[in-house]
Amino acid sequence: MQRPAALSVADMVDEHYRAVFGYAYRLSGSVIESEDLTQQTFMLAQVNLPQLREPRAARGWLYTIVRNEYLRRRPLTSSIALDDAPELASAESDPGWLDGELNSDRLQAAIQELPNEFRIPLLMFYFEDRSYRDIADQLGLPQGTVMSRLSRAKTQLRRKLEKFVLEPHS
Repeated sequence: MQRPAALSVADMVDEHYRAVFGYAYRLSGSVIESEDLTQQTFMLAQVNLPQLREPRAARGWLYTIVRNEYLRRRPLTSSIALDDAPELASAESDPGWLDGELNSDRLQAAIQELPNEFRIPLLMFYFEDRSYRDIADQLGLPQGTVMSRLSRAKTQLRRKLEKFVLEPHS
């Protein structure tokens, strides 16, 4: 039985750089911080490459490194009720929201408005394709808490996006 060919960090950069940077951007909302997170992710991947047992799992493994590095830099805040989170700035103060169309920048702005405790599970679920149980294990939370946070995050995100898509401003 032949062992799969070893995967180098250079191969991972070639194949996954855009995805890793995109995930870092969704987490941080900052191009500069995303660049730092992406660079740090690949540096940590180089150091920890022997931990990657299955080359096909490289993207998920890199996403985990990005998320852990992001959280290391910014620990989750203490409990904040999503209903108590500040609302998005008005459309008049953000020219990117003026025409009522949904685009990547608007989605990013809405995601960034979510507190970390809601944004992280949301991104883990949709970007990392993690199950509730996996998210709970990774974040050290009960599964019911993850389900609740994810549900509340989706509801709040939907409200924020509908507000600007359904109510275009001129």
